[in-house]
Amino acid sequence: MQRISLINIAHQHISESLKSGDIAIDATLGNGHDALYLKSLVGATGLVFGFDIQLAAIAATQSNNEDATELTLIHASHALMAENIPVQHHGHINAIMFNLGYLPGGDKSIITQTDTTLCALNAATALLAADGIMTIMAYPGHAGGDLETAQIEHWCEHLNNSHFSYQIIYSTVTSATAPRLFILRKTL
Repeated sequence: MQRISLINIAHQHISESLKSGDIAIDATLGNGHDALYLKSLVGATGLVFGFDIQLAAIAATQSNNEDATELTLIHASHALMAENIPVQHHGHINAIMFNLGYLPGGDKSIITQTDTTLCALNAATALLAADGIMTIMAYPGHAGGDLETAQIEHWCEHLNNSHFSYQIIYSTVTSATAPRLFILRKTL
């Protein structure tokens, strides 16, 4: 089976939901590619907040994006997003993207942690607007990624299905180590 680009699929789903003037969050900046993509969709009248615990990710986002000045970059864990997003935006975030694992090109021993990721997902569901979308890229093929991915799947299974729907897309065949994309939509 041919490998598919889960990032492209995430971007496609986000682009179908996000429009000019909306508010979005890149919960794990990495090199800033998702933040820039979100900014291109919300335009000059929209807002994009980006989180990362590594200063290297903040710097990479700024150097890779000439429009980084239009982004609100926050040096903090994604678990603290509710505390760092202005209260007037709570319940009004239209899209949230997570790309878990480690910083590409960075220190691979610094990875997202299951406990903070689950805390961030809980915060994200409260921040998300009705009809909002959340994408979560998970990588079970690296140390720690298997537990994090399993816990995210368990978390999704226990969401209130009268308020949320979700689907899982695999990059290749359904296998224990295949990267996967979780797509959640808030219905209420």
